[in-house]
Amino acid sequence: MESQSQVSMRKTHHDVIVIGGGSAGYAAARTARDVGADVAIVDQGPLGGLCILRGCMPTKAILRSAEVAALIRRAKEFGLSPLSVQADLSAIVDRKDRLVREFADYRIQQLRDPRFTLYQSRAVFRSPREITVGDSVLSAGSFILATGSRPSEVPIPGLAQAGYFTSDTILDLRIQPGSLIVLGGGAVALELGQFFARLGTRVTILQRGRTLLSEMDEDVGRALEASLLDEGIEVVTDVELLRVTHEATGKRVWVVKDGRERSYVGQEILQALGRQPNIEGLHLDLAEVTVDGGRIVVDGAMRTSQAHIYAVGDVNDVTPIVHLAIQQGEIAAYNATHPGSPAKELDHRLDAEIVFTDPQVAVVGLNEAVCRTDGIPSLTASYPFADHGKALCLGATYGFVKLLCAPPTGELLGAQIVGPEAGELIHELIAVMYYHGTAADLLRMPHYHPTLAEIVTYPAESIVERLGA
Repeated sequence: MESQSQVSMRKTHHDVIVIGGGSAGYAAARTARDVGADVAIVDQGPLGGLCILRGCMPTKAILRSAEVAALIRRAKEFGLSPLSVQADLSAIVDRKDRLVREFADYRIQQLRDPRFTLYQSRAVFRSPREITVGDSVLSAGSFILATGSRPSEVPIPGLAQAGYFTSDTILDLRIQPGSLIVLGGGAVALELGQFFARLGTRVTILQRGRTLLSEMDEDVGRALEASLLDEGIEVVTDVELLRVTHEATGKRVWVVKDGRERSYVGQEILQALGRQPNIEGLHLDLAEVTVDGGRIVVDGAMRTSQAHIYAVGDVNDVTPIVHLAIQQGEIAAYNATHPGSPAKELDHRLDAEIVFTDPQVAVVGLNEAVCRTDGIPSLTASYPFADHGKALCLGATYGFVKLLCAPPTGELLGAQIVGPEAGELIHELIAVMYYHGTAADLLRMPHYHPTLAEIVTYPAESIVERLGA
């Protein structure tokens, strides 16, 4: 028998309910709305989503300040009078906050579109077909989960007691630390580590993998490491994190390196050891949705173990990158609103990732490690920026471009770029791959001289010559 409170709860039905109003969730809601579905968005706030509030946009805003500072310090190299740069972290954060407010205000305006029903409250499943939202019970034909992620909780003894920042909390830091130990060697760790180093903080990066960016090819991580070392950042790879102690001299991180116990001291610690799906409190057990290792299991159509419940973006941990999360949201919404049509699935052939360090890192498609593991035949060629005219003029000579092509056709399977404007340059290669283009196509396409973009023609030429041999 239902309690009096349960009886009095207002019940409402929608065609599609999207839980989470970030990039993936809004893309799903918009797609479903555009085909005429009655769509509700449930978001407990703050409205805006990870990308706008704590991810892409705030980090890129502060990184720009560090890029400008680093370039000014090189004035003498370019024949200009040396200049002294004094960082004002609080002013940098103020600029970041202004930009984030603008971005968030626009997203909030989108979420409050009268064509949606927006519930600013927490969603809790009570069955596979119903959720509780405040004092309402909502049912739907389909649910799309887009609740994002949060910094991973890593059980390192003493870390919590010593105190640490995450990629979320450090964005509001207004007093620059004299020294910083960064735990992790992924994109977030490296972007934020270099940011603080360029402001004048002494930075030590402790990476558990053999190289930085350990999910990419080893030469990518090595090239970036060389640049960071040249900037004065201490990079220590292949370590086992043991414990953290808080002493009068600072926070000490103990590790095992080359079979020996060592320690590194810093005023502050940035724990950047990844993120985990945000599923706490959803009661997915009552929704009968399968969870494995803390992530929601989905198929290629973004369906969970319940055919009418989808999960998109960071919460499924498939490809936690914004533009791919948006694609997932669009695919899930299409499938939810077209039950009689063949399901759409995400094509991972063009998956790309960019790391906004300096030099930047950008990759698309397959890499050498994947080709070796999966037995995929490929031809590889690379060319260094240190031998490229425009890069020499810019004084940006770290890194390389590497292409992977399929024999005997020369079709481009993947590419890696470490170097200046890599995040922009990779899009030419994505476009060529979209049309199943070849190394020969890259040679036929006109490339203006002198530009950074023409560097892709050199490894392409090498591959074409080998294919013709």
